[in-house]
Amino acid sequence: MTGFYRDGLCRTDALDEGRHVVCAQMTEEFLVFSKAAGNDLSTPRPEYDFPGLNAGDFWCLCALRWKQAFDAGKAPRVKLEATSEAALAYIEIQDLIAHAYRTIDE
Repeated sequence: MTGFYRDGLCRTDALDEGRHVVCAQMTEEFLVFSKAAGNDLSTPRPEYDFPGLNAGDFWCLCALRWKQAFDAGKAPRVKLEATSEAALAYIEIQDLIAHAYRTIDE
């Protein structure tokens, strides 16, 4: 279950210092980038009930990690309707829109 509160929502409050507000679809490229940046999202961590992420999974990312990946040309697609408005404090709306996840029907 994703989100700071592991409730499936990319919501935040004062307790969420990382601002886990960007709903993104993981890619192998991003997972490798994140691991190299010190946040290994692909390795299972049973002690935290965390199964590890794979390419194709959706996850609530920290806004600044997504921005860091964006600046490096490795940002994953964003599910806009599941991303919190709080992300706009860190990321330009046009950058999120440019990386919008779209289904085949869109």
